[in-house]
Amino acid sequence: MRIILLGPPGSGKGTQAQLLVQRYGIVQLSTGEMLRAAVAAGTPVGLKAKEIMASGGLVPDEVVVGIISDRIDQPDAKNGFILDGFPRTVPQAEALDELLKRKHLKLDAVIELRVNESALLNRVETRVAQMRERGEEVRVDDTPEVLTKRLASYRSQTEPLIHYYSERRKLSTIDGMMAIDEVTRAIHRQLLALGAVEPKTHGKTHARSAAKAAPAKKAKTAKTAAKKPAKTAKKAANSAKKAAKKALKSAGKATRKTAKKATRKTAKKAVKKGAKKAAKKVTKKRAKR
Repeated sequence: MRIILLGPPGSGKGTQAQLLVQRYGIVQLSTGEMLRAAVAAGTPVGLKAKEIMASGGLVPDEVVVGIISDRIDQPDAKNGFILDGFPRTVPQAEALDELLKRKHLKLDAVIELRVNESALLNRVETRVAQMRERGEEVRVDDTPEVLTKRLASYRSQTEPLIHYYSERRKLSTIDGMMAIDEVTRAIHRQLLALGAVEPKTHGKTHARSAAKAAPAKKAKTAKTAAKKPAKTAKKAANSAKKAAKKALKSAGKATRKTAKKATRKTAKKAVKKGAKKAAKKVTKKRAKR
């Protein structure tokens, strides 16, 4: 993915750029850092930039574009990059388009972080006031006055880029006043809609996390499943025990009833038999007389 983040100072571009770098395995290209690296490396473009900066002049667009050209040819930029601080003007955007065209590359997305300038100024004023209360040193460039100037510069020089990239159907606008994680999710959704693909290593990390979580989940499910049969068996055993008691009780009643009935029947037979014997004896005695 090749991305440009647009937004006024304090809109959170730096924070979101770092999160995108981590997620997509791409590099963040800062013009300031690239200039310093080119000068330190002594590249032809770097030496030219060094000469201009030594004389106190501003590095022209063609030199900056030359440095960007060298930088995106490096291996770590193969998966893509995020441009930080460039382009700042429409001519710089046009020069970047020409560069990418020559390299047979395309710009995938321009993400604008739209913010409320009044809210940004209030944030800075609050932060500065709190730092002064704590006795902390306030940076010279971190004051409402400096931010006001930087916002004015952004509106006059960089804001026209919104229209430029909108016409080319590259622009996506995100509400930069949301919480950081909400802004991150919104950018991710937009990039996915544009066909962004997370690197395999990132996917593997998620897969490993899921795999680690899976055994625990399975164990929990197995434990729950094991509990259910045990609970059911216990319940069945109790029911069987109750049924057995009931059956024994019923059997006992039936046995006692049968026994009583049998006793009465036996008694009757015995009485009847005894009466017959007695009658026979009487009859014999009478016959003898």
